[in-house]
Amino acid sequence: MILYYDPSCAEYGSPRRPEQPIRITRSVSYLKSVHPDWAWRRPEIADEAVLLTAHTPALIKRIQQPEDLDDDTPYFPGIYDHARRAVGAALAATTAALGGQKAFALMRPPGHHCTRQQAMGFCYLNQIALAALHPATGRRVAVWDFDAHHGNGTEDILEGRPGLFFASVHQFPGYPGTGTRSSANCRNFPVAPHTPRAQHMEALARSWEAVLAFQPDLVLVSAGFDAYVRDPLTAMTLEREDFAELGRWLCECSLPAAGVLEGGYSPDLPQLIDAFLSAWEKPTPQPLEPVPALPVH
Repeated sequence: MILYYDPSCAEYGSPRRPEQPIRITRSVSYLKSVHPDWAWRRPEIADEAVLLTAHTPALIKRIQQPEDLDDDTPYFPGIYDHARRAVGAALAATTAALGGQKAFALMRPPGHHCTRQQAMGFCYLNQIALAALHPATGRRVAVWDFDAHHGNGTEDILEGRPGLFFASVHQFPGYPGTGTRSSANCRNFPVAPHTPRAQHMEALARSWEAVLAFQPDLVLVSAGFDAYVRDPLTAMTLEREDFAELGRWLCECSLPAAGVLEGGYSPDLPQLIDAFLSAWEKPTPQPLEPVPALPVH
């Protein structure tokens, strides 16, 4: 497994928002301790010309202005470069996947809410969509999004484009309030809050079947872990072993694939990422140590 990570992605943040640097720093420390054999690489920053394949010049200019974009997406000094590093990690992971490697971009900010012309929901640029559109792919690409929030930005960018497919499983009702309709190349699988695990996994299985039916040459995964039962931002029911199951599906399909971290705000995020990546790396189920329950105050 190759992980793309730049420590500078932890150099911005606000204590008033759940998208915190500790999401990454804690995950990196944990993964390095339990997987000393995994390779770590620092990505290059993406050029502006790459960004223009998915985003408008007005958005790129707006991100660099010292003014908050919305309540969830504030301006931080250097945020434009931080977002471009996240894009660079997604592009590098995609290149590695096309070369036969399993690769994951462990960076922030996330990206799947950013549309062609609007940054929103902690997302400033849409790295998974940019990776799907990158000329280096040159083939059929499916984006599979299991984050608890609808990847509205990815859908906005990829909808109607030949050779591209998007599938999203997400909580509805829930932020951003989209993802209730499907189109020819964008399939949505909304799941109601507090849906039992088995039913949620059935929706994920249907979404994965739709991805495979597209017969992609490359799968890109918007890997969000906020559908976890103890995530503070959502009302969903998945457990750690469910994310391992998603990783096994990805492993068993034997298609070139790369993953990008999206959401996930529980203190258990490192173990959830590990469950997914470990099962993706190995073809047989791996034993999971239990995640201790958080104390109730």
